[in-house]
Amino acid sequence: MCGIVGIIGVEPVAPRLVDALKRLEYRGYDSAGVATLEHGQISRRRAEGKLGNLAAKLSFEPLDGNIGIGHTRWATHGAPTEGNAHPHATDKVAVVHNGIIENFRELLADLAGDGYLPKTQTDTESVALWVTRELDRGLDPEMAVARTLKVLRGAFALAFMFKGEEALLIAARSGAPLAIGYGATEMYLGSDAMALAPFTSRLSYLLDGDWAVLTKKGVVIRDGTDAIVQRETLVSAASALLVDKGNHRHFMAKEIYEQPETVSHTLSHFVDMGTERVALRETLPFDFARLSRLTISACGTAYYAGLVAKYWFERYARLPVDIDVASEFRYREPPLEQGGLSLFISQSGETADTLAALRYCAGQGQYVASLLNSPESTMARESQVVFPTLCGPEIGVASTKAFTAQLSALASLAVAAGVARGVISREQETALVHSLVALPSAISAAPRDRDGDRAHRQGAVEGQGRALPGARADVPHRHGRRPQAQGNQLHPRRGLCRRRAEARADRAGGRTDAGDRRGAVGRADGKDALQHAGGGGARRQDHPDHRRGGRPDRRPRRCRTHCPAEGFELRGADPRHHPGAAARLSHRDVHGHRRRPAAQPREVRDR
Repeated sequence: MCGIVGIIGVEPVAPRLVDALKRLEYRGYDSAGVATLEHGQISRRRAEGKLGNLAAKLSFEPLDGNIGIGHTRWATHGAPTEGNAHPHATDKVAVVHNGIIENFRELLADLAGDGYLPKTQTDTESVALWVTRELDRGLDPEMAVARTLKVLRGAFALAFMFKGEEALLIAARSGAPLAIGYGATEMYLGSDAMALAPFTSRLSYLLDGDWAVLTKKGVVIRDGTDAIVQRETLVSAASALLVDKGNHRHFMAKEIYEQPETVSHTLSHFVDMGTERVALRETLPFDFARLSRLTISACGTAYYAGLVAKYWFERYARLPVDIDVASEFRYREPPLEQGGLSLFISQSGETADTLAALRYCAGQGQYVASLLNSPESTMARESQVVFPTLCGPEIGVASTKAFTAQLSALASLAVAAGVARGVISREQETALVHSLVALPSAISAAPRDRDGDRAHRQGAVEGQGRALPGARADVPHRHGRRPQAQGNQLHPRRGLCRRRAEARADRAGGRTDAGDRRGAVGRADGKDALQHAGGGGARRQDHPDHRRGGRPDRRPRRCRTHCPAEGFELRGADPRHHPGAAARLSHRDVHGHRRRPAAQPREVRDR
């Protein structure tokens, strides 16, 4: 997801724009940029790669100006280069954009007839050029944007800054989230509350179809019909503390070690330690005892958490559960029983497919509940009840602490449903709560005891897994462990930490079209595209020696090299040795470094 920030200030804003963008790094990006007005003229600084590159450029070429917009881009149209980075600008307007303009080719074709030609490969530039043409026709900025929004198709959030307008920003939302922040003498714009937390806690969220005109005096919000509307002003609970890696090498390591704390925080919301019972704090619009069916929908890692929860709800509450990945559910449009419960799981609360599934279920007369890590998100506002996962922002793309927090919350909900439906006795509830409460210490012991026996450490965690499902020895290898294994993609010999395989794009079963966005396609670039398409991603049955049946004379050789840049061992089929590869590449072509076996650091060796 791209990130957007904007400030109408009383002092130079460029440094604060960069600081706000740092708080949006968790959304992922490949380039970044800021634009301000200097003496009424639009000035930009953009850089490929990390925000440090942009900050370095600003240190040599600083920007003045008390108004500005900033952006972190995750490339969808065009390569991740400085030229394609946002903000995009003409001589009259600068634009930042999150989402996709579906009809940008039609817009560019129309613009070309009047001599407005693009200079980049992006869909965003079509918006900048269209607004510029409206301005050249004599319209003021507000009317130019209003007319432009009428011709756009897609899911997007937009922010505009105009030449000569020292106190004017215009924002628009159609699908992608956007928040307005209120300061004492300044106004702010951001993709979410996290970006604006250092500046203000008073926020308004635009709804789909809204567009807003921000000035130093305040904001005027209009809906899709251009009628002026009022949106609720909320006080955000987002922390103003900068999220950093602490003493860890990367965010993923930090978040792995945070799991005992985040699981504990989440359980403390659902479990009354004094009475040893699950005590839900939320006012439920439904009665678990009267429900005939539960529908769960989610995407990515949250979907695997839902698969585990299916076992728990059906076993401990005897409640039938249907679950589907949201990207398929929303288009399948299944028939739903009136008065049933639909539960949606998301870390961000802004997942487009999950949000669309939520709206479908709400339209079918379902009770709508969400399990979220973002209580101020769009899904939270459109749900009848929200169950929180109290794990803070997750910066790493590969989910760790959010996944375990989701499982903790879902286990608590399954126990609560079982008690309400009379399936679980008071004694059984106490035993299950004891197992839940013991989880943080068991999780903490696993990574901390580096020099201990691996089997002992694994047994400490799995022992709690056995206790939770009723002390059945086979549970860790069946039932809920199957979807957990799908999500973890654990290495069969080394037991690598969860989600490392996701970062390496190892194949672990079929993918849906939407799920592949974060698989091989999402990570393929000029160096490793072939590896994913024909090398490391090749299925065993596609190996030439398997086409006639039987076993091959030898398995494809695997490269095993310690990569200092990544900090962990790389494993994957090397196309040089893979008969099914479309071409023969060197190890350096595939991995970006020479084949150089090296001793593994202890931190890597013991994972």
